[in-house]
Amino acid sequence: MSSATTAQPGHPVHPVHPVQVPTGTPAPTAADRLFLVLIAVCTAVTAANIYLAGPLLPLIAHDFGSTPSAVAWIASVAQFGYATGLLFFAPLGDRVNRRPLVAALSVATTAALLAGAAAPGTAALAVAVFVAAAATVVPQLLVPLVAERAPAHHRARHVAAVIAGLFTGIVAARVVGSLVGQAYGWRVVFVGSAALTLALGLATAYVLPSEKRRGSGPLFAGLAALPGLVRTSPDLWRACLRQAGMFGAWSALWTTLALLLTGTTGGSYGFSTATAGLFGLFGLAASAVAPLAGGFVDRFGAGKVVRSAYVLAAVSVPLFWLGGHVLWALFVAAIVIHAALVASHVANQTLALTTTSTPATANTAYVVAGFAGGAIASALAGPAFSHWGWGGVCVVAGVWLVIGWGATAIRGAGR
Repeated sequence: MSSATTAQPGHPVHPVHPVQVPTGTPAPTAADRLFLVLIAVCTAVTAANIYLAGPLLPLIAHDFGSTPSAVAWIASVAQFGYATGLLFFAPLGDRVNRRPLVAALSVATTAALLAGAAAPGTAALAVAVFVAAAATVVPQLLVPLVAERAPAHHRARHVAAVIAGLFTGIVAARVVGSLVGQAYGWRVVFVGSAALTLALGLATAYVLPSEKRRGSGPLFAGLAALPGLVRTSPDLWRACLRQAGMFGAWSALWTTLALLLTGTTGGSYGFSTATAGLFGLFGLAASAVAPLAGGFVDRFGAGKVVRSAYVLAAVSVPLFWLGGHVLWALFVAAIVIHAALVASHVANQTLALTTTSTPATANTAYVVAGFAGGAIASALAGPAFSHWGWGGVCVVAGVWLVIGWGATAIRGAGR
Protein backbone atom coordinates (compact mmCIF):
# COMPACT_ATOMS: atom_id res chain seq x y z
CA MET A 1 0.00 0.00 0.00
CA SER A 2 1.42 3.33 -0.93
CA SER A 3 1.68 6.01 1.65
CA ALA A 4 -0.20 8.44 -0.56
CA THR A 5 -3.85 8.08 -1.38
CA THR A 6 -5.34 7.72 -4.84
CA ALA A 7 -7.63 10.50 -6.02
CA GLN A 8 -11.05 9.52 -7.27
CA PRO A 9 -13.44 11.72 -9.23
CA GLY A 10 -15.53 13.67 -6.78
CA HIS A 11 -13.52 12.41 -3.83
CA PRO A 12 -10.98 14.99 -2.61
CA VAL A 13 -8.03 13.35 -0.96
CA HIS A 14 -6.28 14.40 2.22
CA PRO A 15 -2.80 12.84 1.98
CA VAL A 16 -1.74 10.26 4.56
CA HIS A 17 1.97 10.44 3.85
CA PRO A 18 4.72 12.16 5.79
CA VAL A 19 3.70 15.79 6.17
CA GLN A 20 6.12 18.69 6.36
CA VAL A 21 5.19 21.02 9.19
CA PRO A 22 4.59 24.50 7.76
CA THR A 23 6.68 27.26 9.23
CA GLY A 24 4.71 29.16 11.84
CA THR A 25 2.08 26.44 12.32
CA PRO A 26 0.29 27.28 15.59
CA ALA A 27 0.63 24.75 18.40
CA PRO A 28 -2.53 23.12 19.72
CA THR A 29 -4.19 25.26 22.39
CA ALA A 30 -5.17 24.06 25.86
CA ALA A 31 -8.80 24.02 24.71
CA ASP A 32 -7.86 21.77 21.77
CA ARG A 33 -6.06 19.35 24.05
CA LEU A 34 -8.93 19.31 26.55
CA PHE A 35 -11.39 18.65 23.71
CA LEU A 36 -9.31 15.69 22.53
CA VAL A 37 -9.02 14.28 26.07
CA LEU A 38 -12.78 14.53 26.59
CA ILE A 39 -13.49 12.70 23.35
CA ALA A 40 -10.95 9.97 24.25
CA VAL A 41 -12.56 9.46 27.68
CA CYS A 42 -16.06 9.45 26.18
CA THR A 43 -14.86 6.86 23.67
CA ALA A 44 -13.49 4.66 26.47
CA VAL A 45 -16.74 4.75 28.43
CA THR A 46 -19.02 4.12 25.46
CA ALA A 47 -16.83 1.40 23.93
CA ALA A 48 -16.90 -0.47 27.25
CA ASN A 49 -20.67 -0.91 26.90
CA ILE A 50 -20.19 -3.29 23.96
CA TYR A 51 -18.20 -5.72 26.11
CA LEU A 52 -19.97 -5.12 29.41
CA ALA A 53 -21.93 -8.39 29.58
CA GLY A 54 -19.05 -10.74 28.72
CA PRO A 55 -17.14 -10.84 32.04
CA LEU A 56 -20.43 -10.73 34.00
CA LEU A 57 -21.96 -13.86 32.45
CA PRO A 58 -21.26 -16.14 35.46
CA LEU A 59 -22.93 -13.62 37.78
CA ILE A 60 -25.87 -13.14 35.40
CA ALA A 61 -26.32 -16.90 35.10
CA HIS A 62 -26.30 -17.34 38.89
CA ASP A 63 -28.85 -14.56 39.32
CA PHE A 64 -31.23 -16.15 36.81
CA GLY A 65 -30.65 -19.70 38.02
CA SER A 66 -28.87 -20.77 34.87
CA THR A 67 -25.35 -21.71 33.74
CA PRO A 68 -22.73 -19.45 32.08
CA SER A 69 -22.85 -21.49 28.88
CA ALA A 70 -26.63 -21.10 28.72
CA VAL A 71 -26.44 -17.29 28.80
CA ALA A 72 -23.25 -16.87 26.74
CA TRP A 73 -25.34 -15.83 23.73
CA ILE A 74 -26.12 -12.52 25.44
CA ALA A 75 -22.54 -11.36 24.79
CA SER A 76 -23.01 -12.19 21.09
CA VAL A 77 -26.20 -10.11 21.04
CA ALA A 78 -24.11 -7.07 21.92
CA GLN A 79 -21.91 -7.67 18.86
CA PHE A 80 -24.90 -7.88 16.56
CA GLY A 81 -26.34 -4.75 18.13
CA TYR A 82 -23.12 -2.84 17.58
CA ALA A 83 -22.97 -3.95 13.94
CA THR A 84 -26.55 -2.77 13.44
CA GLY A 85 -25.81 0.59 15.02
CA LEU A 86 -22.73 1.04 12.86
CA LEU A 87 -24.65 0.46 9.66
CA PHE A 88 -27.54 2.78 10.47
CA PHE A 89 -26.12 5.50 12.74
CA ALA A 90 -22.41 5.95 11.94
CA PRO A 91 -22.95 7.20 8.33
CA LEU A 92 -25.19 9.97 9.70
CA GLY A 93 -22.03 11.81 10.72
CA ASP A 94 -21.74 12.97 7.10
CA ARG A 95 -25.34 14.23 6.94
CA VAL A 96 -26.53 15.63 10.27
CA ASN A 97 -25.40 17.80 13.14
CA ARG A 98 -23.42 15.47 15.39
CA ARG A 99 -24.17 17.41 18.59
CA PRO A 100 -27.85 16.36 19.00
CA LEU A 101 -27.08 12.93 17.52
CA VAL A 102 -24.40 12.19 20.15
CA ALA A 103 -26.71 13.45 22.91
CA ALA A 104 -29.64 11.35 21.71
CA LEU A 105 -27.56 8.19 21.38
CA SER A 106 -26.06 8.72 24.84
CA VAL A 107 -29.52 9.05 26.39
CA ALA A 108 -30.74 5.97 24.51
CA THR A 109 -27.73 3.95 25.68
CA THR A 110 -28.28 5.07 29.26
CA ALA A 111 -31.95 4.09 29.18
CA ALA A 112 -31.12 0.68 27.71
CA LEU A 113 -28.43 -0.01 30.34
CA LEU A 114 -30.84 0.91 33.14
CA ALA A 115 -33.45 -1.37 31.60
CA GLY A 116 -30.83 -4.12 31.52
CA ALA A 117 -30.02 -3.56 35.19
CA ALA A 118 -33.71 -4.05 36.03
CA ALA A 119 -34.24 -6.98 33.63
CA PRO A 120 -36.26 -9.83 35.18
CA GLY A 121 -34.87 -12.48 32.82
CA THR A 122 -32.47 -13.24 30.00
CA ALA A 123 -34.85 -12.23 27.18
CA ALA A 124 -35.38 -8.73 28.58
CA LEU A 125 -31.67 -8.41 29.30
CA ALA A 126 -30.77 -9.44 25.74
CA VAL A 127 -33.10 -6.81 24.26
CA ALA A 128 -31.58 -4.14 26.51
CA VAL A 129 -28.03 -5.20 25.63
CA PHE A 130 -28.85 -5.13 21.90
CA VAL A 131 -30.29 -1.60 22.09
CA ALA A 132 -27.44 -0.33 24.27
CA ALA A 133 -24.80 -1.71 21.89
CA ALA A 134 -26.62 -0.36 18.82
CA ALA A 135 -26.77 3.12 20.34
CA THR A 136 -23.19 3.10 21.64
CA VAL A 137 -21.63 3.92 18.25
CA VAL A 138 -20.68 7.38 19.48
CA PRO A 139 -16.92 6.67 19.10
CA GLN A 140 -17.36 6.11 15.36
CA LEU A 141 -19.11 9.49 15.09
CA LEU A 142 -16.31 11.24 16.96
CA VAL A 143 -13.28 9.75 15.18
CA PRO A 144 -14.11 11.39 11.81
CA LEU A 145 -14.63 14.72 13.60
CA VAL A 146 -11.23 14.43 15.26
CA ALA A 147 -9.60 13.71 11.89
CA GLU A 148 -11.33 16.70 10.32
CA ARG A 149 -10.27 19.14 13.04
CA ALA A 150 -6.68 17.93 13.43
CA PRO A 151 -3.83 19.70 11.63
CA ALA A 152 -2.51 17.54 8.78
CA HIS A 153 0.85 16.90 10.44
CA HIS A 154 -0.85 15.71 13.66
CA ARG A 155 -3.90 13.95 12.21
CA ALA A 156 -2.82 10.37 12.91
CA ARG A 157 -1.70 11.31 16.44
CA HIS A 158 -5.16 12.71 17.20
CA VAL A 159 -6.89 9.64 15.76
CA ALA A 160 -4.53 7.47 17.82
CA ALA A 161 -5.55 9.27 21.03
CA VAL A 162 -9.19 8.29 20.45
CA ILE A 163 -8.20 4.71 19.56
CA ALA A 164 -6.20 4.52 22.80
CA GLY A 165 -9.36 5.51 24.65
CA LEU A 166 -11.31 2.81 22.85
CA PHE A 167 -8.90 0.04 23.84
CA THR A 168 -8.74 1.35 27.41
CA GLY A 169 -12.52 1.05 27.56
CA ILE A 170 -12.39 -2.54 26.34
CA VAL A 171 -9.85 -3.42 29.02
CA ALA A 172 -11.89 -1.63 31.71
CA ALA A 173 -15.04 -3.52 30.71
CA ARG A 174 -13.29 -6.85 31.17
CA VAL A 175 -11.13 -6.16 34.22
CA VAL A 176 -12.86 -3.43 36.24
CA GLY A 177 -16.32 -4.72 35.33
CA SER A 178 -15.57 -8.20 36.61
CA LEU A 179 -14.07 -6.90 39.87
CA VAL A 180 -16.96 -4.53 40.61
CA GLY A 181 -19.49 -7.15 39.60
CA GLN A 182 -17.91 -9.71 41.93
CA ALA A 183 -18.07 -7.23 44.82
CA TYR A 184 -21.46 -5.58 44.27
CA GLY A 185 -23.33 -7.60 41.65
CA TRP A 186 -23.69 -7.32 37.88
CA ARG A 187 -26.68 -4.96 38.07
CA VAL A 188 -24.54 -2.33 39.82
CA VAL A 189 -22.08 -2.51 36.92
CA PHE A 190 -24.87 -1.75 34.46
CA VAL A 191 -26.11 1.18 36.56
CA GLY A 192 -22.60 2.58 36.94
CA SER A 193 -21.95 2.31 33.22
CA ALA A 194 -25.27 4.06 32.53
CA ALA A 195 -24.31 6.97 34.77
CA LEU A 196 -20.88 7.35 33.17
CA THR A 197 -22.33 7.10 29.67
CA LEU A 198 -24.89 9.83 30.35
CA ALA A 199 -22.40 12.19 31.99
CA LEU A 200 -19.64 11.80 29.41
CA GLY A 201 -22.00 11.63 26.44
CA LEU A 202 -23.85 14.85 27.31
CA ALA A 203 -20.62 16.64 28.22
CA THR A 204 -19.11 15.68 24.88
CA ALA A 205 -22.23 16.71 22.97
CA TYR A 206 -22.14 20.08 24.74
CA VAL A 207 -18.62 20.91 23.54
CA LEU A 208 -19.07 19.62 19.98
CA PRO A 209 -19.22 22.31 17.31
CA SER A 210 -22.68 22.98 15.91
CA GLU A 211 -22.91 21.86 12.26
CA LYS A 212 -25.40 22.43 9.51
CA ARG A 213 -26.87 19.40 7.77
CA ARG A 214 -24.27 18.60 5.12
CA GLY A 215 -26.16 16.00 3.08
CA SER A 216 -29.25 16.01 0.91
CA GLY A 217 -31.70 13.32 -0.03
CA PRO A 218 -32.82 10.42 2.18
CA LEU A 219 -31.44 10.41 5.71
CA PHE A 220 -29.96 6.91 5.39
CA ALA A 221 -28.51 7.42 1.92
CA GLY A 222 -25.05 6.83 3.40
CA LEU A 223 -25.93 3.19 4.04
CA ALA A 224 -26.84 2.65 0.39
CA ALA A 225 -23.65 4.42 -0.71
CA LEU A 226 -21.30 2.06 1.17
CA PRO A 227 -20.70 -0.54 -1.60
CA GLY A 228 -20.04 2.07 -4.28
CA LEU A 229 -17.75 4.06 -2.02
CA VAL A 230 -15.56 1.04 -1.28
CA ARG A 231 -15.53 -0.01 -4.93
CA THR A 232 -14.37 3.39 -6.21
CA SER A 233 -11.74 4.03 -3.53
CA PRO A 234 -8.82 1.56 -3.76
CA ASP A 235 -7.16 2.89 -0.61
CA LEU A 236 -10.36 2.48 1.39
CA TRP A 237 -10.79 -1.04 -0.02
CA ARG A 238 -7.27 -1.98 1.04
CA ALA A 239 -7.70 -0.47 4.51
CA CYS A 240 -10.93 -2.44 5.01
CA LEU A 241 -9.53 -5.79 3.92
CA ARG A 242 -6.20 -5.44 5.68
CA GLN A 243 -7.82 -4.53 8.96
CA ALA A 244 -10.31 -7.38 8.55
CA GLY A 245 -7.35 -9.74 8.28
CA MET A 246 -5.56 -8.21 11.25
CA PHE A 247 -8.62 -8.02 13.51
CA GLY A 248 -9.62 -11.54 12.47
CA ALA A 249 -6.23 -12.93 13.52
CA TRP A 250 -6.43 -11.10 16.86
CA SER A 251 -10.02 -12.23 17.48
CA ALA A 252 -9.27 -15.87 16.70
CA LEU A 253 -6.44 -15.92 19.24
CA TRP A 254 -7.87 -13.66 21.92
CA THR A 255 -11.43 -15.01 22.08
CA THR A 256 -10.27 -18.61 22.45
CA LEU A 257 -7.33 -17.92 24.77
CA ALA A 258 -9.59 -18.49 27.80
CA LEU A 259 -10.16 -22.07 26.61
CA LEU A 260 -6.42 -22.69 26.72
CA LEU A 261 -5.95 -20.96 30.07
CA THR A 262 -8.90 -22.44 31.95
CA GLY A 263 -9.15 -25.88 30.32
CA THR A 264 -8.25 -29.03 32.20
CA THR A 265 -7.50 -31.33 29.27
CA GLY A 266 -4.06 -32.02 27.87
CA GLY A 267 -2.07 -28.90 26.99
CA SER A 268 -4.33 -26.49 28.92
CA TYR A 269 -3.19 -24.58 32.00
CA GLY A 270 -6.18 -25.10 34.29
CA PHE A 271 -6.22 -21.53 35.66
CA SER A 272 -9.24 -20.07 37.44
CA THR A 273 -11.53 -17.71 35.55
CA ALA A 274 -10.30 -14.75 37.61
CA THR A 275 -6.66 -15.51 36.84
CA ALA A 276 -7.40 -15.97 33.16
CA GLY A 277 -9.29 -12.66 33.13
CA LEU A 278 -6.15 -10.81 34.19
CA PHE A 279 -4.74 -11.55 30.75
CA GLY A 280 -7.05 -8.75 29.61
CA LEU A 281 -4.52 -6.35 31.12
CA PHE A 282 -2.29 -7.06 28.13
CA GLY A 283 -4.79 -4.97 26.20
CA LEU A 284 -3.20 -1.96 27.88
CA ALA A 285 -0.28 -2.52 25.53
CA ALA A 286 -2.57 -1.29 22.77
CA SER A 287 -3.35 1.91 24.67
CA ALA A 288 0.36 2.55 25.14
CA VAL A 289 1.29 1.84 21.52
CA ALA A 290 -1.49 3.93 19.93
CA PRO A 291 0.19 7.36 20.41
CA LEU A 292 3.49 5.96 19.10
CA ALA A 293 1.73 4.49 16.07
CA GLY A 294 0.07 7.83 15.37
CA GLY A 295 3.44 9.55 15.37
CA PHE A 296 4.88 6.95 13.01
CA VAL A 297 1.95 7.35 10.58
CA ASP A 298 2.42 11.13 10.55
CA ARG A 299 6.16 10.75 10.03
CA PHE A 300 6.53 7.71 7.74
CA GLY A 301 3.08 7.23 6.19
CA ALA A 302 0.27 4.73 6.68
CA GLY A 303 1.65 2.13 4.27
CA LYS A 304 4.91 1.53 6.14
CA VAL A 305 3.13 1.29 9.48
CA VAL A 306 0.63 -1.29 8.21
CA ARG A 307 3.41 -3.40 6.69
CA SER A 308 5.35 -3.30 9.96
CA ALA A 309 2.21 -4.22 11.90
CA TYR A 310 1.67 -7.28 9.71
CA VAL A 311 5.26 -8.36 10.33
CA LEU A 312 4.68 -8.09 14.09
CA ALA A 313 1.45 -10.06 13.81
CA ALA A 314 3.18 -12.77 11.77
CA VAL A 315 5.82 -13.07 14.51
CA SER A 316 3.14 -13.34 17.20
CA VAL A 317 1.45 -16.40 15.67
CA PRO A 318 4.34 -18.86 16.30
CA LEU A 319 4.80 -17.25 19.71
CA PHE A 320 1.15 -18.01 20.52
CA TRP A 321 1.67 -21.59 19.34
CA LEU A 322 4.71 -21.88 21.60
CA GLY A 323 2.58 -20.41 24.39
CA GLY A 324 0.50 -23.56 24.28
CA HIS A 325 3.52 -25.24 25.88
CA VAL A 326 5.34 -22.51 27.85
CA LEU A 327 3.59 -19.63 29.60
CA TRP A 328 6.20 -16.93 29.02
CA ALA A 329 5.61 -17.14 25.27
CA LEU A 330 1.93 -16.25 25.82
CA PHE A 331 2.98 -13.11 27.70
CA VAL A 332 5.23 -11.97 24.86
CA ALA A 333 2.74 -12.95 22.15
CA ALA A 334 -0.09 -11.05 23.85
CA ILE A 335 1.94 -7.84 23.90
CA VAL A 336 3.12 -8.26 20.31
CA ILE A 337 -0.35 -8.97 18.86
CA HIS A 338 -1.86 -5.97 20.64
CA ALA A 339 0.93 -3.72 19.37
CA ALA A 340 0.37 -5.02 15.83
CA LEU A 341 -3.41 -4.61 16.06
CA VAL A 342 -3.40 -1.04 17.29
CA ALA A 343 -0.63 0.10 14.91
CA SER A 344 -2.53 -1.35 11.98
CA HIS A 345 -5.78 0.17 13.25
CA VAL A 346 -4.35 3.66 13.62
CA ALA A 347 -2.82 3.59 10.14
CA ASN A 348 -5.77 2.00 8.35
CA GLN A 349 -8.41 4.10 10.05
CA THR A 350 -6.51 7.32 9.37
CA LEU A 351 -6.35 6.27 5.72
CA ALA A 352 -10.06 5.42 5.64
CA LEU A 353 -10.94 8.78 7.15
CA THR A 354 -8.91 10.81 4.67
CA THR A 355 -9.36 9.07 1.32
CA THR A 356 -12.90 10.25 0.42
CA SER A 357 -15.11 13.30 0.84
CA THR A 358 -17.51 11.35 3.09
CA PRO A 359 -15.34 10.33 6.06
CA ALA A 360 -18.15 9.09 8.32
CA THR A 361 -19.50 6.76 5.62
CA ALA A 362 -15.99 5.56 4.78
CA ASN A 363 -15.31 4.98 8.47
CA THR A 364 -18.49 2.90 8.69
CA ALA A 365 -17.31 0.67 5.84
CA TYR A 366 -13.93 0.32 7.51
CA VAL A 367 -15.23 -0.57 10.99
CA VAL A 368 -17.88 -2.96 9.67
CA ALA A 369 -15.25 -4.73 7.54
CA GLY A 370 -12.95 -5.16 10.53
CA PHE A 371 -15.82 -6.33 12.71
CA ALA A 372 -16.91 -8.87 10.08
CA GLY A 373 -13.38 -10.23 9.78
CA GLY A 374 -13.15 -10.64 13.53
CA ALA A 375 -16.57 -12.26 13.87
CA ILE A 376 -15.94 -14.84 11.14
CA ALA A 377 -12.48 -15.71 12.43
CA SER A 378 -13.82 -16.11 15.98
CA ALA A 379 -16.57 -18.40 14.70
CA LEU A 380 -13.94 -20.59 13.03
CA ALA A 381 -11.52 -20.55 15.96
CA GLY A 382 -13.91 -22.28 18.39
CA PRO A 383 -14.39 -25.44 16.26
CA ALA A 384 -10.68 -25.37 15.38
CA PHE A 385 -9.82 -25.55 19.08
CA SER A 386 -12.31 -28.40 19.63
CA HIS A 387 -10.91 -30.49 16.77
CA TRP A 388 -7.20 -29.62 16.66
CA GLY A 389 -6.46 -27.85 19.92
CA TRP A 390 -4.55 -24.60 20.32
CA GLY A 391 -2.47 -25.30 17.23
CA GLY A 392 -5.65 -25.21 15.12
CA VAL A 393 -6.47 -21.73 16.46
CA CYS A 394 -2.99 -20.50 15.52
CA VAL A 395 -3.50 -21.85 12.00
CA VAL A 396 -6.77 -19.88 11.68
CA ALA A 397 -4.98 -16.71 12.78
CA GLY A 398 -2.14 -17.27 10.33
CA VAL A 399 -4.54 -17.92 7.45
CA TRP A 400 -6.44 -14.72 8.24
CA LEU A 401 -3.23 -12.69 8.06
CA VAL A 402 -2.35 -14.27 4.71
CA ILE A 403 -5.82 -13.49 3.34
CA GLY A 404 -5.79 -9.89 4.62
CA TRP A 405 -2.41 -9.06 3.14
CA GLY A 406 -2.31 -11.39 0.14
CA ALA A 407 -5.64 -10.33 -1.37
CA THR A 408 -4.76 -6.65 -1.24
CA ALA A 409 -1.24 -7.26 -2.53
CA ILE A 410 -2.65 -9.06 -5.56
CA ARG A 411 -5.09 -6.27 -6.32
CA GLY A 412 -2.79 -3.49 -5.26
CA ALA A 413 0.48 -4.48 -6.94
CA GLY A 414 2.23 -4.08 -3.59
CA ARG A 415 0.58 -0.84 -2.61
